[in-house]
Amino acid sequence: MAIRTGIIVAGALLAFGLQASAAEKNYGPGVTDTEIKIGNTAAYSGPASGFGLIAKTGEAYFRKINEEGGINGRKIVFLSYDDAYSPPKTVEQTRKLVESDEVLFMFNAVGTPTNSAVQKYLNAKKVPQLFVSSAAAKWNDPKNFPWSMGFAPSLETEGKAYAKYVLKEKPGAKIAIFYQNDDFGKDYLKGIKAGLGDKAAAMIVAEESFDVTEPTIDSHIVKLKAVGADVVFNMATPKFAAQAIKKINELNWKPLQLLSFASASIGSVIKPVGFENAQGIVSATYFKDPNDARWKDDADFKALNAFLDKYMPEANHADTLIINGYNPALLLVQVLKQCGDDLTRENVMKQAASLGDVEVGTLLPGIKVSTSSTDYAPIKQWQLMRFEGSNWQLFGDLVGRD
Repeated sequence: MAIRTGIIVAGALLAFGLQASAAEKNYGPGVTDTEIKIGNTAAYSGPASGFGLIAKTGEAYFRKINEEGGINGRKIVFLSYDDAYSPPKTVEQTRKLVESDEVLFMFNAVGTPTNSAVQKYLNAKKVPQLFVSSAAAKWNDPKNFPWSMGFAPSLETEGKAYAKYVLKEKPGAKIAIFYQNDDFGKDYLKGIKAGLGDKAAAMIVAEESFDVTEPTIDSHIVKLKAVGADVVFNMATPKFAAQAIKKINELNWKPLQLLSFASASIGSVIKPVGFENAQGIVSATYFKDPNDARWKDDADFKALNAFLDKYMPEANHADTLIINGYNPALLLVQVLKQCGDDLTRENVMKQAASLGDVEVGTLLPGIKVSTSSTDYAPIKQWQLMRFEGSNWQLFGDLVGRD
């Protein structure tokens, strides 16, 4: 079946209040009195195709917003192209979106290596690279890259949180680090080593990287078991993280496993490898888990489930990748509201960098979005969680980036 390489959504955005009739309209590329054109790249095919669900959720949410009325009668036209999680393809598709489709900005494009490949290009063109679907620390660098902003708390922060947990729980651990050989994995590696501090050299007994083009990573896991590690950091995207968990079980190896947040989805990773094989795995999150019974009467989840029932009836509500498309889409609507009739690239970036303690969608209690001209990290905290039974269980206090 052919991959759908473009998603175009039309309709009007939700009206957000009266505007002064005398207010002057100021438009950038892709904006008219009736539409706002937005660009996106995502992996609908290739080794990270599971991440395609993030963009599909954003497309569905914009369709919902459009059907409900609109912001000053403007509709969102959402153009999303398949880059197969391949940086050269990302470059090609992003150039097409900017130079041919003339989008106002890029939104929630998926992947660390893919977004990294176009960061300099978009900043040179002064095109907002907004709410990047990657938790790399590089998206919070307004001095050098003033047109790039992430959404999730950084992978370095996450890696530090895991390292500090291991120092507390298993101070004599022999640590093996399994990581993706790109910016995604290297950010984790940097954070883990920073968290371990001067104990890193003594505690880390193996570092094993892999490339996303490898059909299987079994040999890497066999090698890590052979070094006698009793703690494994599984810092991989879903396909490979699942392979690693499965292989660890097949080898009858029983290390403490710390799993990348990006691969903590019950629907995409944990359920396919078997709940019995995931017991005791530690990961982290910053939003409410749809699989957690404690949120069943939560107003934000009722809104999310109603949205999914109507606009994504085929979706697995247990898949947390949906949240990675949903929350940024809600925040984008907030930014567009703040822009009013000044829909230029400069003002979009200014408003995105002027968010003050905004509560968005399904973020965990106590976690709010805030940005400034010198702080491009919308979310700054993580919550550790452990897999028990058939769900993740939160534990401990929120962990900040410091």
